[in-house]
Amino acid sequence: MKHLPVQTAHAFGHTRRLVLGVCAIPLLAATGAWAQPSQPPYPSSKPIKVIVGFPPGGPVDLMGRVVADVLSKSLNQAVMVENKPGAGGAIGADLVAKAKPDGYTLGIGPISSLSIAPAAGHRLPYNVETDFSWLSMLGKIEGVIIAHPSAPFDDLPAMIAYAKANPGKLAYGSSGMGTSSHLAAEVLSMRAGIQMNHVPYKGTAPAVQDLLGGQIPIYFETSLASAGQLAGSKRVKAIAITGPRPSPLLPGVKPVAEWGFPGFDVSPWLCLIGPAGMDKAVVEQLNKVVQATMHTPEVAVRLATMGGFAETSSPQDNRAFVLRDMAQWSQLIKAANLKLTD
Repeated sequence: MKHLPVQTAHAFGHTRRLVLGVCAIPLLAATGAWAQPSQPPYPSSKPIKVIVGFPPGGPVDLMGRVVADVLSKSLNQAVMVENKPGAGGAIGADLVAKAKPDGYTLGIGPISSLSIAPAAGHRLPYNVETDFSWLSMLGKIEGVIIAHPSAPFDDLPAMIAYAKANPGKLAYGSSGMGTSSHLAAEVLSMRAGIQMNHVPYKGTAPAVQDLLGGQIPIYFETSLASAGQLAGSKRVKAIAITGPRPSPLLPGVKPVAEWGFPGFDVSPWLCLIGPAGMDKAVVEQLNKVVQATMHTPEVAVRLATMGGFAETSSPQDNRAFVLRDMAQWSQLIKAANLKLTD
């Protein structure tokens, strides 16, 4: 056998190693040996936090706890509610907007901080259009007009007739300037052609206390659950529901829409949000969980006990709905020349 010269043999060995190395590149790429490290599956062992911008016990907090439960069960992961009340939910919304977009900080986004406040031109530390990942609509919580037992009317037509006969004399309470209860009254006033005197309160509790004491004749309540308990004990009269449908919590009480105001619906809505920049796969995963669980019988019963019902959406439709709602409130606020600051 003829042997190659030493230099030639070395060159041949070098070339052979190069060829083998080049041939190995596709194999390494195919096996992922040179690939970038993949992200850990979501969720990992880290607990998920759901920020609620209102105190415990209210409708937004109750919705947050429903969502935390369904996420925890579906993702098999610890999910905690963290209450950060203040500024009509804006403090909580800002904390969500400034969180790390890893899917472990989410928030319950209410109408007050995502629609009404920006529509009213309030200076906010976040931009609704750019600072959030939209995960899904969650649902609505219907409100109701309640009156003191001494009020000279028992239903909506009689209340409107009284207001027309006494322009500017019928006082109504709300849970604060620019809240959904305030705007429900203003929308009704515009559509019915009446004038009422607005008495804003810093929350539901003091307003209801004054209603029960007879200091104000009517109050635009944002929780059917508490209103139903008061009406059941005859401490108030339920006049009309401000949402789109009747409620088993107030049997026999019609929505405003059924009293000659078709399409009337001033129900506070809620959605699930996260900080902008969340991974698309995580957004889709969370959306699928919400879509699959919020309409189950178990959740429906829980929502009904607080006067709510589920309404879910795609992330794209969630964002479009909020921006559309904000534009509509902006038009109404300007048309009615409303002052939405204390």
